[in-house]
Amino acid sequence: MGSLDGKVALVTGGSRGIGAAIARKLAEEGADVAVTYERSVSRADEVVASIEGLGRKALAVRADSADADALITAVDRAAEALGGLDVLVNNAGVFPRGTVEEMPLTDLDRILAVNVRAVFVATQAAARHLRPGGRVVHLGSTLGERVTGTGMSAYAATKAAVAGMSRGFARDLGSRGITSVVVQPGPTDTDMNPADGPRAAKSLALSAVGRHAAPEDLAATVAHVAGPAGAFITGSVITVDGGVNA
Repeated sequence: MGSLDGKVALVTGGSRGIGAAIARKLAEEGADVAVTYERSVSRADEVVASIEGLGRKALAVRADSADADALITAVDRAAEALGGLDVLVNNAGVFPRGTVEEMPLTDLDRILAVNVRAVFVATQAAARHLRPGGRVVHLGSTLGERVTGTGMSAYAATKAAVAGMSRGFARDLGSRGITSVVVQPGPTDTDMNPADGPRAAKSLALSAVGRHAAPEDLAATVAHVAGPAGAFITGSVITVDGGVNA
């Protein structure tokens, strides 16, 4: 038996990278899992197929997290199709780079919409469906605490905001036994930040263990706090960064 047998989870931005790894891990632990995706139908279908291959129910819903109405609809569809909701993972995010002198306001507006407003919108929508003892997990970033280079001020601000919101959610939802936790990665080997990419050497220089995280490293921590072991962990930020922020 898995730690999430009989549970239902929704992972935003779950078609690739960390989100896909989280969706699969939650399914391995016994959950039925819905994912949202923005563009890649084929990748979303691959995640669904892998979850179904584990004997779990799965659903992919197309929704741009910057579109509040689409995100609310996705949460409602997931809960209706899979029979309720026990775990929400706010994973979807964007990372446009640009210094304060050069970043266009259009980029700033989008990063705020996806990385901050969508976290509030999805959590608000999920709160209507979450059963007592539910879990809300948000993907933060070590950059929310320590900015290690130029061009990251807007992104850092959004991840600091997520940590603040999560502490508030913990208070708002705690009477129902629902927890709210930030899992905070450092450099992670994904399409957005490949371990062999142009910025990899600088990231490795900051790491205490000398490697990028694998998406599965983050998924393991998310699954831990999403399960019974996470019942008394709330309002917390858990850093999974190989010592980058040490």
